[in-house]
Amino acid sequence: MTEELIIAGFGGQGVLSMGKILAYSGLMQGQEVSWLPSYGPEQRGGTANVTVILSDERVSSPVLNNYDTAIILNQPSLEKFESKIKPGGILIFDGNGFHKFPTRTDINIYRIDATEYSYANNVVKTMNMIILGGYLKVRPIVEVANVLKGLKKSLPERHHHLLSSNEKALHIGMDLIKKIN
Repeated sequence: MTEELIIAGFGGQGVLSMGKILAYSGLMQGQEVSWLPSYGPEQRGGTANVTVILSDERVSSPVLNNYDTAIILNQPSLEKFESKIKPGGILIFDGNGFHKFPTRTDINIYRIDATEYSYANNVVKTMNMIILGGYLKVRPIVEVANVLKGLKKSLPERHHHLLSSNEKALHIGMDLIKKIN
């Protein structure tokens, strides 16, 4: 089993953190992993993406041209990565701020309105975990217990008091995600 994933959006949306947490989660399960971030010099507000590979076998290269799954959080990323999802693959997007929606018919498309939910419920800091929870419902590639271990590993100790709210956000995301194609 190998999962080749791209997560893309604006800096500040937790794109790189989601990838890092997934990578740590895979390590906790004894998987081979690769985490390759990419972002412009502007960071917050600029575009950012991260490629994550989780596998039962050795990962030969972190560089990918096509993906099993894409988590897309902004319009520029949709335009760049929608065509790079393998036929039969998965596209998950947050519907906030899009003026053009995914159009492919040979992939499975899911929408998760995490931005809308997080602002309406004053949990903006856990928006990326809501999205990650939606992804894990669709593609349970790592166990939630290992995601929490990965989160604990990636969060500075001063933020460990937020672990329970992030766990709650994972479960909210599992409830929010909806298949649209």
